[in-house]
Amino acid sequence: MDATVWSGRHVHFVGIGGCGMSGLALMVRARGASVTGSDQSQSEVTDLLTASGISVAIGTSADSIATGTDLVVASAAVQGDHPEVARAQAMGIETISYAEALGRSQEGRTAVSVAGTHGKSTTAALLAHILVESGLDPSVIVGATCPQLGGGTRTGAAIIPLGTLKGNPGIFVAEACEFNRSFHCHRPTIALINNVEEDHLDVYKSLDEIVKAFRVFAGLLPAAESGGRLLIAHEGAHRRAVASGLVCAVSTFGWSPSAEYRIDYDPATNATSVWHAGKELLSWRSRLVGEHNALNASAAGILALWLGAERAQVEAAIASFAGVDRRMQFLGECVAPSGARVRLYDDYGHHPTECERTLAALRAAENPSRLICVFQPHQHSRTRFLLEQFAQCFSKADLVIVAPIYFVRDSEVERTLVCAADLARRLVEGGTDARAIDTFEAIGEFLNAQVRDGDLIVVMGAGPVWKVAHAFAASTRGECEPQIRQQRASASASIA
Repeated sequence: MDATVWSGRHVHFVGIGGCGMSGLALMVRARGASVTGSDQSQSEVTDLLTASGISVAIGTSADSIATGTDLVVASAAVQGDHPEVARAQAMGIETISYAEALGRSQEGRTAVSVAGTHGKSTTAALLAHILVESGLDPSVIVGATCPQLGGGTRTGAAIIPLGTLKGNPGIFVAEACEFNRSFHCHRPTIALINNVEEDHLDVYKSLDEIVKAFRVFAGLLPAAESGGRLLIAHEGAHRRAVASGLVCAVSTFGWSPSAEYRIDYDPATNATSVWHAGKELLSWRSRLVGEHNALNASAAGILALWLGAERAQVEAAIASFAGVDRRMQFLGECVAPSGARVRLYDDYGHHPTECERTLAALRAAENPSRLICVFQPHQHSRTRFLLEQFAQCFSKADLVIVAPIYFVRDSEVERTLVCAADLARRLVEGGTDARAIDTFEAIGEFLNAQVRDGDLIVVMGAGPVWKVAHAFAASTRGECEPQIRQQRASASASIA
């Protein structure tokens, strides 16, 4: 398919208010399609879509599928027996998934797919920020709110306007998620694989299956002579199994002197540099702390250079990048009713490696009197499969409060096999002070009663545990509430 794949078509999005779907809907419309959609409930996102001129039906009705609809795009949460999907199939209308629609949108573009178990949102958003600041006008779909991008989505130029790739098809940066092998629907020209670890074990039977899935993804890249390029981590991405024998050009990045792009990072100054062929390629001091963010930024910087950005522009953009919401996001300093002054962070981490790296980075950067982590496990299956890793990853915290496990996608049987108290018990057995608390309200009461001057609280998890941070801030005074109001405003502005 070419760049005109959407032009003149009527596309209906089922679940249009969801993450990614709304941004893709806007992008498809900007590329010439007539777009309608539906969602189970009204939200700020659906209101923004309506205000932008997209007709959104609230509720589920087969009547939402109008005569003349050419294509139906269904979100991952939509089942095959959904009335709108069933009506579309009965009418002979092609129905595809969000991932398939995203892949079609990459056709006719210089598509950059950002993959890996961790760091996709931050890296993709940072790459997009660099490209915007460099005048390369990319299209973007990122699965997190980035205020500097005006949200998580943008539609850019159809042709690259300047730089070494001037005149080539426009750049399109998108996250490539391995869940349910959806990244196999991508059609990348350039790809990044940050890391590969055990996750989504409700879909994959083993790490070997995950590695094979990343191998299939890498195999989607075109041949080197057609511009196909893969950047893969030298350490932690199973690069030999994933990248050997590919027809695209392959480059590695990482700490090792053997990496083609070698990274130096000084945690004392938060300074990072990238070296290539014995010469310094990039250097900067970032607002984002931690080794993991040094790796994320290095990957984004390398890709930006490949896409035609200039060194000075790349370095300045990385240094100015403030991050994305819920990724080690500083909400402000609060004064509890007791008078204790504490610093409050919100984070999306829900995998043992993410939790460990975030806590280590906060410990090193802030050196708090106590580091308190409120953690909500995401999925019962993930918690059960990775229980031993979770039991070891909170060692940098002085106190861990485990909220009830967020129940999503798992079966009711799976729900009975593990609970928050099981994780708290394993943490205590390993020497970490921990307790399970049954409700968000009770967690807030506990925090207000227990916090001391100089504490740092990080609220962590992919579920609604962010509400604990907001409620705690509301119960205190200080800088947090203005920060949270700004976060809510940016979240409202984002429809990706």
